[in-house]
Amino acid sequence: MILGLVLSGGLSTRFGSDKALAEYDGHSLLARAVDRLSGWCEQVVIAGREAGPAPCIPDWPRAHMGPLGGLAAGLHHARDAGFAAVLSCGVDSLHLPPHLPQLLAPAPAYLASQPVIGLWPVEAADMLETILTGEGKHSMLAFAEAIGARAVDPGTPPANVNTPADLDALRKN
Repeated sequence: MILGLVLSGGLSTRFGSDKALAEYDGHSLLARAVDRLSGWCEQVVIAGREAGPAPCIPDWPRAHMGPLGGLAAGLHHARDAGFAAVLSCGVDSLHLPPHLPQLLAPAPAYLASQPVIGLWPVEAADMLETILTGEGKHSMLAFAEAIGARAVDPGTPPANVNTPADLDALRKN
């Protein structure tokens, strides 16, 4: 079983407001991410928020640890609930490939253009804890490298919304 995980604990500093609540095609980015993962996963949770359209879990070990803190929370939740893997995406990842789970299988693997989009085995939780509590580099790529994850080229990379201008550009296409 795969747990879907929406990473939504960022501060949205480049966006200027809560990016998760920004709308695209009549739905918030958060609702779109949850809906997309729901089509592939048995359950979806949101890391880094207190409320949303799916169950919310706090980042681990604390808030504002970046995407790794959200992924650590998701891996812990998945392990405790009996899931085998976590399929993660950022709240701002639009236009995910329709065959994403198959593209990333077997875990561990991530999209080369956006490492927050990945399929992670629950066994990777221990390595992620070591990285987050250690002195080394705290990045998705450092974690992916540490667990031997494959970088996958999806062909056309998904859209990544960092600013209101990015969202406006997507609306015009």
